[in-house]
Formats: sequence, C-alpha cells, structure tokens
Amino acid sequence: MAAAKQIYFQKKYECMGREEMKKLQSEKLVAQVKRVYENVPYYKAKMMEDGVTPDDIKSIDDLYKLPFLSKADLREAYPYGLLAKPLKECVRIHSTSGTTGKRVIAFYTQNDIDLWEDCCARALCAAGCTDEDVVQVSYGYGLFTGGLGPHGASHKVGSLTVPTSSGNTERQIMFIKDLSATILCCTPSYAAYLAESMKELGMTPDDIPLKAGIFGAEAWSEEMRHDIEQTMGIKAYDIYGLTELSGPGVSFECSEQSGMHVNEDHFVAEIIDPETGEVLPEGEEGELVFTALDKEAFPMIRYRTRDICTLSRKKCSCGRTLVKMAKPKGRTDDMLIVKGVNVFPSQIETVLLNNGYPANYQIVVDRKFNTDSIDVQVEMTPEMFTDNVGEIESRQKALVTDLKTMLGIKVNVSLVAPKTIERSEGKAKRVIDKRKI
Repeated sequence: MAAAKQIYFQKKYECMGREEMKKLQSEKLVAQVKRVYENVPYYKAKMMEDGVTPDDIKSIDDLYKLPFLSKADLREAYPYGLLAKPLKECVRIHSTSGTTGKRVIAFYTQNDIDLWEDCCARALCAAGCTDEDVVQVSYGYGLFTGGLGPHGASHKVGSLTVPTSSGNTERQIMFIKDLSATILCCTPSYAAYLAESMKELGMTPDDIPLKAGIFGAEAWSEEMRHDIEQTMGIKAYDIYGLTELSGPGVSFECSEQSGMHVNEDHFVAEIIDPETGEVLPEGEEGELVFTALDKEAFPMIRYRTRDICTLSRKKCSCGRTLVKMAKPKGRTDDMLIVKGVNVFPSQIETVLLNNGYPANYQIVVDRKFNTDSIDVQVEMTPEMFTDNVGEIESRQKALVTDLKTMLGIKVNVSLVAPKTIERSEGKAKRVIDKRKI
C-alpha cells in the first residue's frame, strides 16, 4: 500500500533540529521543576529526600538527578496530592481503567487539553488526515482518555468528526458506509472485530471507504496489524499514551511504521534499567520513563510507565526529527512469570497469527500442587472449523510445538469453535491469572 502523503500539523516542532529541541526542553524542564517544587508538596518531599533542589536542574542533561514517580505514588497521593494548580483552574478529569487499588485521577487545565489535542492532531495528520476527511472515533468516551483526545484533534484538523464511541457494531459499520468514513480510531482488538464483522457481511476492501486507522490503548502485534490492513484495505497506525501523561498522543506512528515519534517538545523519554533505575544508552532495551514538560494541573516528572521498549534517533523517511520509541514488547508489571520463564502475551499472539489463527484468544495461568500451568484457548476460523477430532488434535500439537520454541516452556492449547470466546468492544481481556501470587 502506498505511503500517505506527508502532512504535518505543527511542522516547526515535528521537524525541529536536535540542538534547538534540547534548548527548548531544557527551558521547559527548569521552569516545570521549579513550579512543581513550589506547588506539589508530595513531589517536593521526594526531591528533598534525594537532596535535590530546583537549583540543581539547569538543563535537560540534569533530568537523571530527579526522583521517579510511580503508579504507587499516584495512588498514595490520591486524589489531590499531586495537583499543581488550584482546583478552580481545572476543567476536566480523566481516570485510568485499572482495577488494582485506587484509580488514578488526572486533572487538566484548558491549556492541558489544548496541548493534548495538538499532540493527537499530529497523529491524525501523520496518518494522512486533512479537513476533507471523516474521522470516526470508536474509542470509549467518558473517564477513558481514548475517545476525547482524537475527538478534539479531529476538530483541530477540521475533519468531520463522528463520535460513535465503542460498541453497537452494526451502527459502527452503518456510519462507516453511509458517511464514507476515511479514518477509524479505536482499539486494535475492536478494529479486528469490526474487520471480521465486515468480512462476514460480504464486504471487501473495495466496499470499505476507510483509508487509515489509528489504533492504540492495548498491545498488538505486527501480524495483527497486517491482518487488519488486508481485511479493511487500510494503513493501520499505532498511537501511544497514558492517562497520567494526558492520554493518547504522547507518541504516534508515521507512514514508515517503524516506531512511534515522541512529541519531544512536550514529553521527554528515557529508558532505564527497571532494577537499578540507571538511564540506559540509546538503543538499549529497558523501562520507558516520561517527563511531561508542559502539563499544568497534573505534571508528571520521571514517571515510570512499566512499558518495555527502546528509543532510536535513526533518520525517518517522513521527515520528522522526533525520537522514536519502539512498540512496547511487554510490561514489567504485566509480564507473566510461568515456571520461572518470562512470558509476554504478545509472543503468544505472534505464534497464533503466524499459524493463521485470528487474534481472538485467551491465556489462563493457574497453579496446582505448587506447579504452574499455562493454557491458551484459541478460536478457529469458520474455514478451519471441523468435527474431525484427529485434525483438531494435530493442529493443537503443532501450536504446542511452535509455542514451546518461542517461549521455552510447554503451553497447553485448546482450539475452540468460532465465536466461542467473548468479544470485547474495549480493551480485550487476554490474560486470566488464577494463581494466588
């Protein structure tokens, strides 16, 4: 598929020279640290504990001196402990969808929202969006950041915005057809479900007006991307973000599809050793840490994302000079340790898709008699479904072999009938860990 024409929303920043960007980042960091030190007692205490004051921060090169923030800090400071602006200056909150402990609440001033929408608008433009496009936003709206970020960005670009939110697949497809939607924004698992539903309706890529999709909020593999692209006849772009940092748009993919450009004029990315906290050189794999340079209400400094990836400054064909982060290969806290082996769900998904299975599966981890087990339930396509027990057993054995090669441990595989595993209209629930650990 041909690459999208290069369109920039804010070319000055997206293509800024490295030294000029460092100067801008340094000016913003010095001001942000002073502001946080003076207005956020919780973070001031952490700085004092580490023996750091704002006077120690003179440029972006001093970032490593500052203490980290973690999700545990956000929960401990809940709800107002990290607020840096008077509540009367805040106009909105968003909240994470996590279920462990207290929810994380992020606050926004109007300026925070404007900058967030600018970041998302850059992502839309990188996917070829202009004021002539129809953008269907099928992320959930509400406390979840997925919907409102692209929604506001679409307005800024001048596109016609279709705020369908998630769910009601029949209506989603109706609007895509009737309004000739050209860009779809949703989770990759829901995009896969929409693609599957369209195919069942007899729609081919020629019948689908979409030209691009911006899919984020959950991990997805290259194989899943290619499957969605082929079924819908689109180019599928990744987008990354966290509620703690604003939402989607912290980084975004361009037509090269070789990593996501970080909006460096607003967010500084570091890669650290998750065990020691040491900053690692460019290209080395580790935990991703972000510092928000502009956020007024809820400024995150050295926030540990728990995502595992790498950073690269290799020249990009799109012309953007913003550093790229690789697609996260897993999370330090979502990583499964089974029989002493580190297992990432994305590894399992890669094996399944390489063997022609759809991206609908579930991983069940259990522990009986002090021994871990991992079972993968995989949905067959209608074409491969059969009542021939021998054929199913043969397919299962082949997957067991491939998964052992990938993971280094044996995985039990159960092939189930089409439509057996519950579909998700939001984030897919891929892992069920029954162990009490």
